Amino acid sequence: MNNTSVLSSTMTKHLFDWKLHLLVIVVSLIAEWIGIIKIPIGIGTLVLLPLLYAFIFAILLNPNVIPSMKAVISKDRAKFASYAVLLSIMPFIAKFGVGVGPKVEEIIAAGPALLLQELGNVATALIALPVAVLVFGMGREAIGATHSVAREPNIALIADKYGLQSAEGMGVMGVYVMGTLFGAIYFSLMAGIIASMDIMDIRALAMACGIGSGSMMGACSAALAETVPAQEETITAFAATSNLLTYATGLFVSLFIALPVTEFLYKVTSKFKKNKNTNTVTQTDFGAGIPEQSILSVKQSFILLAVICVVLLLSNWVGQGVNPISALPAMLILFACCIVGILLKQVIPINVPAIAWISIVAILISLPQFPMSEYVSVETEKLGVLQLITPVLAYAGFAISQMEVNLFKKSGFKIAVVAILTFTGTFLGSAMIAQVML
Repeated sequence: MNNTSVLSSTMTKHLFDWKLHLLVIVVSLIAEWIGIIKIPIGIGTLVLLPLLYAFIFAILLNPNVIPSMKAVISKDRAKFASYAVLLSIMPFIAKFGVGVGPKVEEIIAAGPALLLQELGNVATALIALPVAVLVFGMGREAIGATHSVAREPNIALIADKYGLQSAEGMGVMGVYVMGTLFGAIYFSLMAGIIASMDIMDIRALAMACGIGSGSMMGACSAALAETVPAQEETITAFAATSNLLTYATGLFVSLFIALPVTEFLYKVTSKFKKNKNTNTVTQTDFGAGIPEQSILSVKQSFILLAVICVVLLLSNWVGQGVNPISALPAMLILFACCIVGILLKQVIPINVPAIAWISIVAILISLPQFPMSEYVSVETEKLGVLQLITPVLAYAGFAISQMEVNLFKKSGFKIAVVAILTFTGTFLGSAMIAQVML
């Protein structure tokens, strides 16, 4: 998963392909125009957000999913959407960061809950692993699949400890693919339902959104903010802080707590398997054929990020009713945070993702001690949370590759169920610990 080659300059033009970005704009604007739909379902309320529609529309236009759509956009063009996904989440992360400063005293007061809720990851294995082993008959791939939500740091951990071509590696890649396909959507639906039930402190639920994935955190907290709009600022601040702390502590929790617990649970549950051949790997080889993707140069990242910011301004215009000229200063603030974060990632030799640095920069400029914090706060209020995440999911829909489609077809519903249980366990476990500590 460690990419070292930089995308060739001859391929740069494909990053700015007008057709891809125009389709994302159209899909995002239609999704924002449809708006939010709330459906009572007895136990709570199902909140359907524009990000869901954008993702579905993009999938339906993706030539890897529906081959006839190659008349709309070619596969070669669609594959470059994957570069836009990570960059498009950066302004959103910056928007969350600038919401932390005004809430810093409340966050400090909840410090123990923020630090300890990461231990909720243990619930991931408690919920998902027995089903994976006893119901679906998985072998050691269940360890990789259920020890965490399987984002990039977790893949690196499993790759280093077992190897990606191992059973554990295949399991973690299976959940990673499911998370890429449906993770953000599932978290938005789950968070909205639980919040509407009014059984937990909204701050605990916001903390649980910070799982170390920008898109999942964004979708999760956006659903919470829509369900409890009066607490939107608190939700964004706690979710952003929790996500940042996850980058700092999540890998260590996985290494020293979650993974050993998962190993122990596997040994216990495997004794009850009908099929004692626990070393047998399931037929789906999640580790096969995973191509290494070239990374973008700093210059390529900056230019593509500027294009994406224009897309975000248009989405915000339809969703928030704030014209792009009025919202431009706010977007320039977020753009500057992203630039500084990317540069810090380049010059500081610490294995910390750029979005973590972006969060730190955004938090610092929003603190009351910062000279322009009031201006930053007033301007960035012109940008909506939901409107910044909708285009991200549109790019994600177009970025689904043929490999991911094939893996999904091969895995059937088994790995999807395990992934859902894994996501649910992570969220509920973290929320419950935070609830107790508040």
